[in-house]
Amino acid sequence: DEFISSPPRKTVRFGGTLVDILMKYEKGETTDFELLKHQLSDPDIKDAQIINWLHEFRASVIYLTKEHEQLVNIFLKLPWLRRSREVVEEYLGFLGNLVSAQTVHLRPCLRMIVLHFVPPRITIREDDVDISDSDDDDENLSENFNTCHRALQTIARYVPSTPQFLMPILVENFPFFNKSERTLECYVHNLLRVTVYLPTLRLQILELIIEKLLKLDVSTPQQDIEDAEENANNSDSEEKSTEEGLFDMEEDEERKGNKVVSSSSERMAHPLAERLDILMTILFSYIKDVCHVNGKLDIGNTKDLYRDLVSVFDKLILPTHASCHVQYFMFYLCSFKLGLAEAFLDHLWKKLQDPNNASVIRQTAGSYIGSFLARAKFIPVVTVKACLDLLVNWIHKYIDNQDKGANVYCDVALHGPFYSTCQAVFYTLIFRHKQLLDGNLRKGLSYLQSLNFERIVMCQLNPLKICIPSVVNLFAAITRKYQLVFCYTIIERNNRQFLPVVRSGSGGDLVQTCTNPLDSFFPFDPYILKRSKKTIEPFYQFWEELSAEDLENLKKPIKKGTSEDEDDDFLKGETPQNDGVVGIAPNSYESNTRSPLSSIGSPPDCYVPYPQ
Repeated sequence: DEFISSPPRKTVRFGGTLVDILMKYEKGETTDFELLKHQLSDPDIKDAQIINWLHEFRASVIYLTKEHEQLVNIFLKLPWLRRSREVVEEYLGFLGNLVSAQTVHLRPCLRMIVLHFVPPRITIREDDVDISDSDDDDENLSENFNTCHRALQTIARYVPSTPQFLMPILVENFPFFNKSERTLECYVHNLLRVTVYLPTLRLQILELIIEKLLKLDVSTPQQDIEDAEENANNSDSEEKSTEEGLFDMEEDEERKGNKVVSSSSERMAHPLAERLDILMTILFSYIKDVCHVNGKLDIGNTKDLYRDLVSVFDKLILPTHASCHVQYFMFYLCSFKLGLAEAFLDHLWKKLQDPNNASVIRQTAGSYIGSFLARAKFIPVVTVKACLDLLVNWIHKYIDNQDKGANVYCDVALHGPFYSTCQAVFYTLIFRHKQLLDGNLRKGLSYLQSLNFERIVMCQLNPLKICIPSVVNLFAAITRKYQLVFCYTIIERNNRQFLPVVRSGSGGDLVQTCTNPLDSFFPFDPYILKRSKKTIEPFYQFWEELSAEDLENLKKPIKKGTSEDEDDDFLKGETPQNDGVVGIAPNSYESNTRSPLSSIGSPPDCYVPYPQ
């Protein structure tokens, strides 16, 4: 009685078997075919119905030729992911049978899977108006992604050429940056998962992701990010001030729960910076997971990944000017083992000294060498000295060669790589001079003296005129303190030769001073994305703000007797009489040693009011 009174399972179909319907369709009878499409498109279709159809479709894949592409596409749109386990397993079996029997349907199958790499959208409509459109971030999302990757692996097992058909689909479906952070996060995460079981695609997928990140990075200048953060902080402080005293009774309880606001405080105020931060965090996690097996560094995996990332670096990062954050994937990878850092420096060194490379590439390689040596804590002093030896020897040979030629004058267009190398050396010395002199002052000074900075500074190519003023000022102060070379006479002469450019504007006449004729930048300047910078900070050498005492010490040369050895001939020479620091236009020495961002970064063109 119970069986008789219970409703039947909804498995009723019309129009006969699938083979019969397809045979009739080929003869021109389309009624049953249209009815079949309608049943498959039913949003209320039940699991039992889907399973029945899957059995028939699996048994009839030989008939599903290109002529029935429309029917296959409708079947591929079935909502199979959120169904019972039986439906999912049967569907995976169908995909395997379909692509092995009819490879013409390979692309639609791959496209269907890739479209599920992002969370589905939920739209709520009222009176034909969308009032809500958001990601459906349900608890089964991770399981759905796992199933998608199983589907891809199933197809790849049946069709070995899957990778070459998959890659264009992955490129085509990469979400636009105006999509939600969650959408971008899921898609990039799933792309990186594909590289695990389709390793032949890893280089192309890394190239795709880094290319997208690079576009995001260069369209979000560091100044815009800082301005957005400052505005957000100001508005937060205003809101807090208006609410002060309103909830004094709850204040103590609120303070106890400060951890609640930590997640919101990690959000970037700039929307594009927020997306970049999330994606860089995923990339760093991927690099760590690939290189470490059971918590230990796997040398083989690390070397393979290094080769791929260096290839992407050469193709995308090196030719791109003034990116702020994306290049840190190389910084992070090199932190795993000193051999990687040395290999990266050697790679950049070869780029710099190769005259067959474009001048701009050689200059950028010089910037990377200087910034990497200065900022990477994991590079020991012995490696810094080895690199300085290479760079300085190359500079001296360059000067030797120029002495024989006709182009011995200050010209960025002719000698760009030379100036970039000089700036890399000066910049490295600014950050590393204390370590170079640490332990044995006499030995350290003897080493720095052997670099013969005086010849570099005094040469007719005049690098102090071209390098960024903030770098020149600090280099001049440090070399003066240790009596390596006295730069201020040359700096004063350069300033007298400097011709400012007058421009008229709505606010009156302005004098533009070109403080960066090399158009150089320091690629490893401070990393400011809140989440992902936690990965970088343990390995990063921050610029130590100079105290008033440090400034005074830089102004005073080392006196006799401060060396560990009283007989040090190097320190017995006469010291300059003027203990003050010569003012340097357009920025004074003081202003260029107080701010770590403005002094060691790449300052913008300086505009000052034209004197009346």
